[in-house]
Amino acid sequence: MNQPQETLTTDELRAFVEESAWRFAKTMPECPHEYTLRRNARHEAMFECFVMHIRHHGYKARYKRNLHTYFDVDGWRFWTMGAPLKSTILINRAKLP
Repeated sequence: MNQPQETLTTDELRAFVEESAWRFAKTMPECPHEYTLRRNARHEAMFECFVMHIRHHGYKARYKRNLHTYFDVDGWRFWTMGAPLKSTILINRAKLP
């Protein structure tokens, strides 16, 4: 079984972000952010590559009591909830301060 690539070029990262449908997470107004769903991805393989890129090239930081891996690009912070790759259903993003 092929593993998703762990490194994307900046152009590939930007293309994924541009082609993804981002929705405002209205259930967490205290933490304004958006998310995109795996099931809506134009290319599921690219969704998985983006997840792996975050996890392998990001940095660890806490949000409340939870430790997440974040990756910043073009004024946005991206993260997942840390589930195994095949169980990851969304990617979050928030504008950097």
